[in-house]
Amino acid sequence: MRRFYGLAVWAFSLLGLVVLVGASWLIVSPPALLSVGSGYAAKIVCSNVFIAGRDPDKVLAEDVQAPGHPLLKLMRQDVDFTEKTVTTHLLGAFAPGHAVWHEGFGCSSVPDGDFRAARQAVSDVPLPVIPTGDPAVAWPDGEAVSPDGRLAALLAEPELAGPGMRATVVVHDGRIVAEAYGQGFSPATPLLGWSMTKSVNAALIGRLMQAGALSPEMSNLFPEWRGDARAQITLAQLFAMESGLAFNESYGDVADVTRMLYLEPDMTRFVLSLPLEANPGERFNYSSGTAVLLSRIWMGTLSGRAQALSFPARALFAPLGMASAVMEPDETGIFVGSSYMYATARDWARFSLLLLNDGVWKGSRLLPEGFVAAMATPTGVSDGAYSRMQTWTKGPGRENDTDYGLPDETFWILGHDGQSAAIIPSRRLAVIRLGLTPSKLGYRPQRLVKRILDVLDASKP
Repeated sequence: MRRFYGLAVWAFSLLGLVVLVGASWLIVSPPALLSVGSGYAAKIVCSNVFIAGRDPDKVLAEDVQAPGHPLLKLMRQDVDFTEKTVTTHLLGAFAPGHAVWHEGFGCSSVPDGDFRAARQAVSDVPLPVIPTGDPAVAWPDGEAVSPDGRLAALLAEPELAGPGMRATVVVHDGRIVAEAYGQGFSPATPLLGWSMTKSVNAALIGRLMQAGALSPEMSNLFPEWRGDARAQITLAQLFAMESGLAFNESYGDVADVTRMLYLEPDMTRFVLSLPLEANPGERFNYSSGTAVLLSRIWMGTLSGRAQALSFPARALFAPLGMASAVMEPDETGIFVGSSYMYATARDWARFSLLLLNDGVWKGSRLLPEGFVAAMATPTGVSDGAYSRMQTWTKGPGRENDTDYGLPDETFWILGHDGQSAAIIPSRRLAVIRLGLTPSKLGYRPQRLVKRILDVLDASKP
């Protein structure tokens, strides 16, 4: 019996040592996958709490844990409403993730935990005050809308709205003719567009192209690429996702995109270090890293940090009256032009209306002639799926838009988890649909757009 107790004590001691070593390893050097998960959780909670005003526990449960990797269910969070920071840990102790809020700039992921550096990157940058729309004035100048009851009935159909719908807005002939919101969301709720941000980021370059500061033919884009083949990459090839740069856009594991977004304080430095895997112009490779490089390019053309950080508000959001729009930077103050813009559905609709108007707003040309046409022009290298200007020329899924009965000219602004805006210029129609709808659910917004077209066609004289 004494020997049995001795073996038991030895076994428990060994188990305790293993647990201690394992815990120490998780604290000192957690696996990258855990750090990606905690960084993602911190960033999503931070933005939704401090931009959208949502409850942190609901955001963690509904936006992070419910649709995500099983490990995310083990995340615990600490939201500091005084310092406006969010810190998450696996099981409350391991693999910390950090995010911090900045006035006017939303939240930044802070992979190294240096909140002070992240705050200093955007500190003391004045932004123009964009007045909110007058509820008595018709949209887009104000917030008054004139809904069409027939379209409202369509948006209320669960199959057409899709699972996890948070906002749907229909723009026709320059006005909002229908809108619907999920439970807990309203016209005043800023929503994440994910990769819809890429198209807005492209429009910011379009503003500088209109001013003559940038051109699609430009090469030798970065000092870090001098002396190697990457210097041959043009701005146009970055726009079309044909740069030839290696970049793994796979989600759910530690790939280039998740490493960039949640493990790298300086996202552009990481992407700039990646090699070529194909000759520029020869291969399509959808890359969020490319969009971050585009941010670095346009920000670098402006005179100083304050001018660059205030440019989206000055050049685009203020003219369009997008009072809710927030673009978020990385820890170093470079906008994450691939992924992080929040705006109300009505403000996403204002941007869509700019595209319907061929880049003209109230008689002023904001985007160069031909810019929006390039957004609707498919590239051969992408097999007709992607455009020359950071948009998609076919909607989600393998089918062509024409298989759903949509006009061939339809182009799309698309984002992760079911964000979409269908733009049909000849019909003066845009359908913006935002939500939390993972691709595995198979939702196709083309069906909703086609039914809306059918209703509009039925109302023609």
